[in-house]
Amino acid sequence: MGDNFRAKLNPSFLYFYRIMKVAIVTGGNKGVGFGICRGLAKVFEGDVLLTARNVERGMKAVKDLEKEDLTVKFHLLDIDDPKSVATLAAFVKDKYGGIDVLVNNAAIAFKQAATEPFGVQAKVTIATNYFSVQDCCNQLFPLLRNGARVVNVSSSAGFLGRMKDGDLKSKFASSGSTLTYEELDSLMRDFIASANAGDHSAKGWPNSTYAVSKIGLSALTRIQQQKFSENPDLRDVVINHVHPGYVDTDMTSHKGPLTIDEGAKSPLFAATLPPNTDVKGKYIWSKCQFVDWINGPLP
Repeated sequence: MGDNFRAKLNPSFLYFYRIMKVAIVTGGNKGVGFGICRGLAKVFEGDVLLTARNVERGMKAVKDLEKEDLTVKFHLLDIDDPKSVATLAAFVKDKYGGIDVLVNNAAIAFKQAATEPFGVQAKVTIATNYFSVQDCCNQLFPLLRNGARVVNVSSSAGFLGRMKDGDLKSKFASSGSTLTYEELDSLMRDFIASANAGDHSAKGWPNSTYAVSKIGLSALTRIQQQKFSENPDLRDVVINHVHPGYVDTDMTSHKGPLTIDEGAKSPLFAATLPPNTDVKGKYIWSKCQFVDWINGPLP
């Protein structure tokens, strides 16, 4: 059975069966996501799917890489639309049969000058950066092959040490051990409610919707890795959360000193970890340093 059986059925099937690997990058049309697509196109032995929620911008990114003699493929993906995620999942299942690399890079951030009320910013930011990423994982994780590498692009803002309230910090710190998905979801909803009520600071929450969204994403990563490690069929599925650094992108209003290729360095490191690595559930800082997510110190 196995490969020999498949080859007897169709002499060309074994060839495609072995090489049809795929790496998926969300929000890949610009910034760090574009840098990650560029880096994977150079080293990944398979197809790289650059995804974006806008066809025109996504195809432009593909063509820009073609000018560098790098080949990636485009697929439409709006992580805020569950149907869009489902369409991608169906496509990947039909064409590739599984996923080898998944980089959850797509995210949003309100500018400092944003005029939307803090409660609105909290609802929108947490919806995209936490709940939509979680939904994307829920729909795509069943396709992960054993040996897959998952990268959740977090931030320095997602360092748990930035949360000063002891009770809240201890709850998030229990991710990867006792905190459940449901409890983490509830914490994120509590923040949204507090932000709308205007008492989030009094309750110990950071005064940054982006920071809370990335703290939540990092905590989610730790729970996800715990579940993979408990599954004997998926013990070599690895997921890490990565701070790419302060990069010159639209999100930083182009104030970051790092290029997008420098920002892609740590995500690429996490996306290409070797088989049976011990780097699991780690908080990886820019330049590939490992940081204690709960206590630091920061580099």
